[in-house]
Amino acid sequence: MENEVAPTINREYKDRLFKFIFGKDTEQSKRWRLQLYNALNGTNITDADALVINTIENVLFISMHNDISFIFDTEMNLYEEQSSWNPNMPLRGFIYFSILYQKYLVKNKMTILSTQKVMIPRPRFFVFYHGKETEPETIKLKLSDSFLGEPRDEEQFEWTATVLNLRPDENVPLNKNCTPLYHYTKFISMITANIAAGMDNQKAVETAVDEAIKQELLGDFFKVNKAEVIGMCMTEFDEELAINTWRQDGRTEKAIETAVNMLKKNYPTSDISEITGLPLEKVLELQKESTVQA
Repeated sequence: MENEVAPTINREYKDRLFKFIFGKDTEQSKRWRLQLYNALNGTNITDADALVINTIENVLFISMHNDISFIFDTEMNLYEEQSSWNPNMPLRGFIYFSILYQKYLVKNKMTILSTQKVMIPRPRFFVFYHGKETEPETIKLKLSDSFLGEPRDEEQFEWTATVLNLRPDENVPLNKNCTPLYHYTKFISMITANIAAGMDNQKAVETAVDEAIKQELLGDFFKVNKAEVIGMCMTEFDEELAINTWRQDGRTEKAIETAVNMLKKNYPTSDISEITGLPLEKVLELQKESTVQA
């Protein structure tokens, strides 16, 4: 067709895939998340269930959701994927953590109005960066660099983001210690290389998935989730438009309509549930209905 628009790659596909691999509540994802934690911290933890997920996924925070966050022992961990260089990661992390701590206080029935000191998990914030800035391997970004004015001597407040450059090189120490992260990074590099070689977006993604299956990256992950991975890489969703539409015309009805349209584009059911606010059971029901009608 003359006016047919070529499919575009989702701007957030790296972010979504990162969360799909490391941030789900499946046994496979738990193991990979544990491997990543151990690789980052030089530890040898064996209990994957000890990492308790608390990722912000409420529809109320549709424009403010983090990739992966979890509590382990006395730590509040936040992992973010970043495709372009962003000097504001410490500020973003600061905002994310404020929400995570609010949830923590409510869950543990704590109040900051107490006469006793409230103890909270220590924050640890890592950013996994894909981009042109490849040196150095690790960068520390400080929130204080964004403060206006000159600091006073007694002011000691600080908030940092540890930025880790991701590269498709098996000799990078982090990749050596975390095979799932290496395979994820290698797959992303395949898509980038295919596009640079002149493939259109759809072909670049499909070819990368087929190659990932052939190389058995992440075991059978890409084979089992082929359609879902391709859908997640190729579909776009206008969150701002969705929010405005739901506010004006009724959230539930429009959420269902949006979910149906996203299902037609092979959008991951878990992401549909997260974005629309519909229960996963309802999304699966809609998926079943659309399959029958087809």
